[in-house]
Amino acid sequence: MHTCAPPSSAMDAWLTVYPGTNGSYGHLLLEESGSRDDSLVGALRPYFESAHLDAREYFHEQMGIELHPDADASVAHATYPGCLDSTTRRGLFGEVMAGLVTEHYQSKYVGEHPWYIPVYLFRFHEDVEQYLFAFARDARRLRATYGRRGSDFLALVLDSDGAVTRFIAGEAKWRAALRKSAVDKLMLDLIDCPDTGDKIPSGKGIWAQLNTDMGVPHGLRQLQRILRDREPDAFSATILSLDKILTAQNPVVVPRTNLVVIVGNDVPSRGGEGHSLIPWKKCPEDYKAPHDLQIVEVILNDGEHLIDAVYDSLWAR
Repeated sequence: MHTCAPPSSAMDAWLTVYPGTNGSYGHLLLEESGSRDDSLVGALRPYFESAHLDAREYFHEQMGIELHPDADASVAHATYPGCLDSTTRRGLFGEVMAGLVTEHYQSKYVGEHPWYIPVYLFRFHEDVEQYLFAFARDARRLRATYGRRGSDFLALVLDSDGAVTRFIAGEAKWRAALRKSAVDKLMLDLIDCPDTGDKIPSGKGIWAQLNTDMGVPHGLRQLQRILRDREPDAFSATILSLDKILTAQNPVVVPRTNLVVIVGNDVPSRGGEGHSLIPWKKCPEDYKAPHDLQIVEVILNDGEHLIDAVYDSLWAR
């Protein structure tokens, strides 16, 4: 289970915060402030290990690899998540950042809800499981992996009994250069109209995904499966309430918040300090879903170096 709190002091020193809310819309711009040193990696390490622990134990069991320090070192090359390719690492970093900023900055999100993350859903990365099974047996099978399907991130609001009263479902994206064209591609995925040649949305961008998504994402069922597997007694009320939410017949409806987290490197064309790439004063017109919306932009400098340093450090002691 995910049990590590965000490294609050390190987060406050690392990122400058520009929050804003307007009704059911929230926007949070986070900019890397000043220079960073190795202490940031050390502060982030426990949180990232906690986020990946369930998947690490699950994948290693599927591979037939023991996690004990005295286990056979001949398969050490296949330990999760450090052995994954750079593109997959960057995607995972974005998904963990979605949880990290949601937990740490929840008072600056729309609604100021007390978001809680019981566990991350990384064990449902099907291609990673297939890849690791082969890679543990043949180190020559090194390859990139496909992304995980479904919600990148989920968090809950629980009542005093542990029942779910609201959830947040998130899309997390990493881009090496956060210029406006890259963000527009993510949000709208503009293509050439075959009839007129004009740029039109393809229907595959984030706005389209949010606007057409079912009210209850499949990720909630995946979350429930992990809770049943790992902590059925401790989360009995949560599991029961999810049963009522996930039933196909007369489900209990709970409020939903949609989250989009975009993480990447700064570029000169962004416009400098405090300049966001997605409008913050009012909800973007392309968002049509009925749920609250929270946008987070995380602007880094040389983010690839930080990502590799964090993932190289996990369970390396």
